[in-house]
Amino acid sequence: MTPAPARIATLDVIRGVAVMGILAANIAAFGLPEFAYMTPASMGWPSTPDLIAWVTTFIVIDGKMRGLFSFLFGASMMLVIDRARARDEDPATVHLWRMAWLFVFGIAHLYLLWWGDILTQYALVGAFAFMFVRLPVRWLIGIGLACIAVQMVELTTLVAYAFDLHASAHKAGAAPRVVANWQRLADQFGQPSPAVIARDLAIGRGGWRDLVAWRWTHAAGPITSLTVNGPETLGFMLFGMAGLRSGFLTGQWTRRRYRVIAVAGIGIGWLCYAAIAAFAIAHRFDARYVALSWLALAAPLRPPTIMGYAAAIILLARPGGWLTPRFSAAGRMAFSNYLGTTLICTTVFYGYGLGLYGGLSRAQLYLIVVAVWLLMLAWSKPWLDRFRYGPLEWLWRSFARFAWQPMRGSAFTVNR
Repeated sequence: MTPAPARIATLDVIRGVAVMGILAANIAAFGLPEFAYMTPASMGWPSTPDLIAWVTTFIVIDGKMRGLFSFLFGASMMLVIDRARARDEDPATVHLWRMAWLFVFGIAHLYLLWWGDILTQYALVGAFAFMFVRLPVRWLIGIGLACIAVQMVELTTLVAYAFDLHASAHKAGAAPRVVANWQRLADQFGQPSPAVIARDLAIGRGGWRDLVAWRWTHAAGPITSLTVNGPETLGFMLFGMAGLRSGFLTGQWTRRRYRVIAVAGIGIGWLCYAAIAAFAIAHRFDARYVALSWLALAAPLRPPTIMGYAAAIILLARPGGWLTPRFSAAGRMAFSNYLGTTLICTTVFYGYGLGLYGGLSRAQLYLIVVAVWLLMLAWSKPWLDRFRYGPLEWLWRSFARFAWQPMRGSAFTVNR
């Protein structure tokens, strides 16, 4: 056995926080109908605990953890490419096969398990992002900002369309087609009709085959998802590449710089998100204002808030403590933990498991989150004490290299 190449501990810790945070963001999509994700008022005005749960999640979690995970995906992608070059391997071949197999895993995840998959989008965007890996930091940041600007134009256009469609649908003598189009849009942003509520609850409480059939015909496919979130995802990945190249994500900056970024990013971000949440509540979660809040207003706040989160995690991580190695291990096994949460949550909520879909309040869902978080922290480090990779990391690596990789031996003492 040869010594392991030094890992960048900060990347693993941040990734661990991100994969745990993604569960907190996704739990409403696991346990409630899709239209309830953006608003707590989709099936009646929320109770005080549910409203508090929504506000807290909106301010602290939603969008930020996916973005943070995308940052880390970009940084990790660049590390894999750099290490392939160091081994005299063709970096394009290594990277593109990894993305191809990630896409296969994502397709299986999307259609067999859960409609909210992000792996297919990461695979497609990650494959495209290869063309940027040799650019200097300033270009990565500039192109990333341009991607965010493109996303903003797209989202603002959608919000304007929502307001225009609402006005047209509520005019005297509006055509039935226009009214129906508005209702379909309102369904997506948390004002569904009773028939849609009943239909979606029945779907989630159905059997596995019924759910697979529904996802095959109704779930947004990878290309659709790419058109909706692709520019932002690419922008975040480029920021992650820049964060690696500049030393930001590897802990090489001064603690003072990290403190400034953490305080400014999180402080301004949370204040603005709190104002947006108050704005949505003041408009009683009208579908138009939910769209405005989630899409046009929140999107530009995500990059600085995510930077603040990364800086804060780097400051708070303490090598040698009890929690830091466990977060790090959860991050090293992010692929296994991400898909593992899907297996757990779909079994808990869908009809072929415990059938709790739509049966818990929004606030109660976070009891499941805490339980799964504890499980992630409990199993990841002991597993890596005994094995080189997480189970799905090993499978992904083996498929991408067309050879079964050695599994026995601690991940902390053997070559990766």
